[in-house]
Amino acid sequence: MKRVCTICARGGSKGVPNKNIRELNGKPLIAYSIQQAQAVRLFDVIAVSSDSDLILQTAKTWGAELLIKRPENLASDTAPKIPAIQHCVLETEKLSGKTFDTICDLDPTSPFRIVGDIHHCVQLLESRGVANVITGAPARKSPYFNLVEIDSSGVARLSKQWEKKVVRRQDSPKCFDMNASIYVWQRGALMNSDSVFLEDTLFYEMPRERSIEIDTEFDFEVAAHFARKGCL
Repeated sequence: MKRVCTICARGGSKGVPNKNIRELNGKPLIAYSIQQAQAVRLFDVIAVSSDSDLILQTAKTWGAELLIKRPENLASDTAPKIPAIQHCVLETEKLSGKTFDTICDLDPTSPFRIVGDIHHCVQLLESRGVANVITGAPARKSPYFNLVEIDSSGVARLSKQWEKKVVRRQDSPKCFDMNASIYVWQRGALMNSDSVFLEDTLFYEMPRERSIEIDTEFDFEVAAHFARKGCL
C-alpha cells in the first residue's frame, strides 16, 4: 500500500494575502500541515503544490519532499481544487517513480487538525474500501430550523423542509459543516471524479475547535487567539 500526502497552496489568496506562508504562532501556516503529515508516519511522499515559488521554497524549508509547480490555469480564483490535486499526484508519481494507492490531501488553511484525525481518515478509507472520506464538524446552523434562503420576491424560507415540525434545533436531523481539513481518496476515485461526493463517501467528524478554517482576516484572528491559548 503506497500513500501520498498532497498539500495544495496557491499564492493568490485575496481574503488573507500570503496566508499560506503568513506566520501563525511563530510558524508559516503551511508548516503545520507539513509537520502533521510527517508525524503521522503513513506517507511515502509529502508533496506541496503551488504556483508560488516563495510558498514552494517555504515548504521545502519545513520538510516537504517534493515541490510541484502548479500551472496558472489551476491556480486562479475560480479554479476548482480537485484538478489541482490530480495534477499534484500525477507529477509526484512521475518524479518519485511510484504509483499511489491512497491520496490524502491536507488543506494548509486548517492547521488545528491533529495527527490522530489524519490517521483515522486514512484507516477509515482503507478498512472500509470506500472511494473517499471527507471531514467536518457539527453545523452551527440547521437547514431545518434556522438556515434560510431568500426567494426571488425577497421572502425568507427555511432551506430544507422535514416531515416533522422542528421547534428546536436539537430536534432536527444532525447536520455538519464541511471543514475542508482532510480529504482521502482511493486513486481511481480521485482520478475519475470532479466531486468530493461519491456514491460511498464516508464522513469523519471533528470537533469545532479542530475545524477552524482560515479564509478571512477574522478567521486568522480567531486562529491566532486559539494558538496563543496553546491549541497548536
